[in-house]
Amino acid sequence: MNSSPSAASAPAQASKASGKASDMSAGLFDQSALSTLAQRLVEAARRAGADAADAVAVRGVSQGVEVRDGRVEESERSEGDDVGLRVLVGQRQAVVSTNDVSGDGVAKLAERAVAMARVAPDDKYVGLADPSLLAREFADLDLLDREVPSTGELERRACEAEAAGLAVKGVTKSGGASASSGIGGMVLVTSTGFHGSYLRSSQGISMTAISGEGTGMERDYDYTSAPHAADLASPASVGRKAGERTVARANPRKVETCKVPVVYDPRVAGSLVGHLVGAINGASIARKTSFLKDRLGEQLFGGNIRIIDDPLRVRGLRSQSFDAEGVRVKRTAIVEAGVLTTWLLDCATARELGMVTTGHAHRGVSSSPSPGAYNLHLEAGEMTPRQLISDIKQGFYVTDLIGSGVNGVTGDYSRGASGFWIENGEITYPVSEVTIAGHLLAMFKSLVAANDLEFRYGVNAPTLRIEGLTLGGR
Repeated sequence: MNSSPSAASAPAQASKASGKASDMSAGLFDQSALSTLAQRLVEAARRAGADAADAVAVRGVSQGVEVRDGRVEESERSEGDDVGLRVLVGQRQAVVSTNDVSGDGVAKLAERAVAMARVAPDDKYVGLADPSLLAREFADLDLLDREVPSTGELERRACEAEAAGLAVKGVTKSGGASASSGIGGMVLVTSTGFHGSYLRSSQGISMTAISGEGTGMERDYDYTSAPHAADLASPASVGRKAGERTVARANPRKVETCKVPVVYDPRVAGSLVGHLVGAINGASIARKTSFLKDRLGEQLFGGNIRIIDDPLRVRGLRSQSFDAEGVRVKRTAIVEAGVLTTWLLDCATARELGMVTTGHAHRGVSSSPSPGAYNLHLEAGEMTPRQLISDIKQGFYVTDLIGSGVNGVTGDYSRGASGFWIENGEITYPVSEVTIAGHLLAMFKSLVAANDLEFRYGVNAPTLRIEGLTLGGR
């Protein structure tokens, strides 16, 4: 039986928080009741006739405040615990979930799950993780900020962000500002002896600013998010950046259709990493619905490109010390020296492909595991963003992408965009209502990274340059 040290010690650590969290908040850090419930569900499933079972218990607590023109428009709080039970009878599987297991609910839920599994179709790939792959040690990733902000503090953050945005010359009105906080976590218990848990906090601030009037209005935004309040950008800087971005977009022009270099601002550059990761998801590979299905081990990028998935990043937005099947996780270079090195696999997709899980299983209480990434980043290059742009006679600097026109089966790429025109190595006037089109294989091959990587999102990348994309304009 294994248990995450951070989860096991959470109640004791919370009690030492010197009054930073209320007694009610401190109780949110205690997962012992959820752990007991998950264990009871697994035991009940075995008594009901399951050959194997696992149970997840998920905690979700959130509070948020939205303000406009200095007044609170909405304030809400939600809190709940949900449990899910997966049972296996031979090669048949069923998943059930509930948020109420009072009375004899545990036994009834287990019996219902086993009955469903007995009439489910056979699936030769289902099953729990091999015990040799299970996590035995749990790194302390410092994901939980035990100082829970009050509603008043969230109002203060939102109002400060909005005021800073409105103070930017040229901003005519507020599109609203918000601040939020939450606590989320999971307990996983399996019939093979795994018992692990984690908790993470989340906090965020955002602001949207508007410039101009009528049909000439433009808007833009900024936001910050992190598990710990100390890692957030200040509310004033969020609002100021939102205002400055909005004003810079005023009076956009149209451009003629052309083929030019396209430079992606860090705010949108991570989307290219996202397209790669979607294409190497084990479920897509097993179904043969990915344009990369035959590309494992091939050189997709330039030799200096490295893309990392790191579930063990301290204070990472998507960090955790084990996956949703209890498998140990590790930092992985999914692209090394430009070469695609791996698929993202859970146990079922790994079995289907004749491989071993990579520890990328994710799941909710009402679903079976499926592959997914953690904290992704494309490593920084050597040039500054200015150097990256300096030799471009005519090009496009993207700050916003619209829609999801990417075909994961063929690799065709087409997205609406707005940003700024590049002329003789300088960013000049704003541009809107254009479409960027190309093919992801060619885009990956020509991709060049600047040196301005920052870890702000779940997927991070520096400024990126891609050659020869078609810009659809007038």
